[in-house]
Amino acid sequence: MSNQNRYFPALNDIMSAEHTLREILSPTPLMANHNLSKDYDAEVMLKREDLQMVRSYKIRGAYNKIRSLSAEQTERGIVCASAGNHAQGVALSCNKLGINGKIYMPVTTPKQKINQVKMFGGDAIEVVLVGDTFDQANAAAIEASEKEGKTFIPPFNDPKIIEGQGTVGLEILQQSPVAIDYIFVPIGGGGLASGIGAVYKQMSPSTKIIGVEPAGAAGMKHSFECGKVTALDQVDKFVDGAAVQRVGDITFDICREVLDDIITVPEGKVCSTILNLYNFNAIVVEPAGALSISALDYYREQIKGKNVVCVVSGSNNDIVRMEDIKERSLLYEGLKHYFVVRFPQRAGALQNFVSNVLGPHDDITYFEYKKKTNREKGPVLIGIELQNPADFKGLTERMKRDNIDYEYLNDNPNLFEFLIG
Repeated sequence: MSNQNRYFPALNDIMSAEHTLREILSPTPLMANHNLSKDYDAEVMLKREDLQMVRSYKIRGAYNKIRSLSAEQTERGIVCASAGNHAQGVALSCNKLGINGKIYMPVTTPKQKINQVKMFGGDAIEVVLVGDTFDQANAAAIEASEKEGKTFIPPFNDPKIIEGQGTVGLEILQQSPVAIDYIFVPIGGGGLASGIGAVYKQMSPSTKIIGVEPAGAAGMKHSFECGKVTALDQVDKFVDGAAVQRVGDITFDICREVLDDIITVPEGKVCSTILNLYNFNAIVVEPAGALSISALDYYREQIKGKNVVCVVSGSNNDIVRMEDIKERSLLYEGLKHYFVVRFPQRAGALQNFVSNVLGPHDDITYFEYKKKTNREKGPVLIGIELQNPADFKGLTERMKRDNIDYEYLNDNPNLFEFLIG
């Protein structure tokens, strides 16, 4: 297909989507954030899609697409695949429009999201759990749609989906009292970035659109580097709302035109952002919802004195994940360290370690030991939490001084995952 014939979202179509969405949605707020503005010496505003009816922006594209179907298509029913947020948008749309839907979700989807899908969809939908990743669930959904004659509702790689997501960009334009210099947008499959980017490249081309991906699932950046859509060999599923192995062909072409940069953010940093938003701003977000704010550190100098918008894409976070989020944050911040320590099997060995090796503010938070009666040394798996990352150097120096036989696990991902993960 030539460049001239490639699809690019037209403003009229995005405005039409905005009109369609008025049937069920009100605009989400664009809110100035004092803490972030002070921290980055900029005017930082948050586009609060976490306050959307289904707690993410995904309802926009889903409803716009389903509303465009013919009577024959709606009669047959629809099928979709999602890690959670698209599923909720489709479920609510089916409920509102009286359409039967079958929703395929990965087995690894947080229970909270599965329950939300069932709640929003009611009797109109059926949830099918299959595969470990979105892409596996997606393949099963496409196969089912072909066999059963149902219309497949893609999560991102579709013009109507993209136009629906683009209404976020229209709202930002309408709500902001000032011209926006930077917009940070999370990327999973690329639908949201495509829609917002298309609006701004046509209505405010001086605005920089910065896409943000989790480091463990940077499919769009990888495809940019390869010059074509290229699937990742594997993804870290932690940022489940953006953990996509293969971005869309349509969204890839649009993003190449509208994005000024793509930032990848470590999952641990995302976790720190989640905790900071909760502790200092009373905002609850899911991992994907924290991506855009997490990227601000990488643009600290560029955004000084500028008007900045971060799209907070969703807040569907299961409370049972908070311990994992805290752990990942501590590891990323250099405050949590794991060791295998081989203690001499004699009385007082552990007491010596606690008294002479641990610093005054170091805390043992994990300890696992099994005595070996036929060995001189017994291995202990030990986790130590520090108050300051700089304390790590003193800790290891004291371990060497006292001839402690140890192996550091944080730098050994395979062993770390086996013992701790």
